[in-house]
Amino acid sequence: MPKILLVKTSSMGDVIHNLPVVSDIRTHFPGARIDWVVEESFAGIPALHPGVGGILPVAVRRWRKTPLSRSVYGEIGAFARLLRSEVYDVVLDTQGLIKSAVVARFAQGARCGFDWVSAREPLAALFYDKTVRVDKIRHAVERNRLLAGRAFGYAPDEAVNYGIAAPAMALPWLPALPFAVLLHATSRDDKLWPEAGWIALGTHLAGRGITSVLPWGSETEHRRSLHLAERISGAVVPPALTLAEAAALLSQSVAAIGVDTGLIHLAAALNVPAIAIYRASDPGLTGLYAGGKTASLGRAGAPPDAATVIDSLDRLVA
Repeated sequence: MPKILLVKTSSMGDVIHNLPVVSDIRTHFPGARIDWVVEESFAGIPALHPGVGGILPVAVRRWRKTPLSRSVYGEIGAFARLLRSEVYDVVLDTQGLIKSAVVARFAQGARCGFDWVSAREPLAALFYDKTVRVDKIRHAVERNRLLAGRAFGYAPDEAVNYGIAAPAMALPWLPALPFAVLLHATSRDDKLWPEAGWIALGTHLAGRGITSVLPWGSETEHRRSLHLAERISGAVVPPALTLAEAAALLSQSVAAIGVDTGLIHLAAALNVPAIAIYRASDPGLTGLYAGGKTASLGRAGAPPDAATVIDSLDRLVA
């Protein structure tokens, strides 16, 4: 059976959007071995899929900070040796960037990716042995699935299957009441939703007997979580969470509401009712993609107001 290496390194949402490729390959080649190159900070995402064998963490984001340091050179060399220690039948780059194409080039095997017209960075196509054309106007999940299907000679099924399940783990700080996860944090300030919106949403949830849980990932986000919790009755600020703990938290919630960030895509992939709030970009090509339990609200320059989010939530969580 084929040995396949997937190259999709970042960001978190992009990595999540690649999970259905694993499910599709497993459906058509049940005995295939599938390894995955991914940024070290997102390695926990492919680990949630039982169809993924080896996970090869790469640290391009960290290496860029000190590109001339001796330690970085050593890490790059060790990664290249690890990558070349296996021979693959196909090395499939579903990212279509020069950085991912360079990573694919280090691997041993027939390299395949988007063609010049389809790749996000056209020069990436020069690094592949085989290229595939996929319309750029399709959603990212569809592009990934079609690329893999055309590379391996199958047509993806219509229904999308992320194929993941959250790990079973105890979170002793969790409230006993039903809870929703409010993902207010993001690495880009232009994606933030006004605090007044979160407070209105949390107050509405409290009125329905649903506790608001406010995760965070940095000290700035922690302070914001604490600030919001002071204004939302019964809200809970958790401790710092690992990716596995965040998945467990989301899987137990009645709903997740978040700005355009990877964790809201993870909630959708876990089949949790999810609402994504867009303020700095349009959701057409990268919005939530998981059937009828999701809603992507707003667009660049026109975020939804609190009433719109609350109305959408009430329809998803009847």
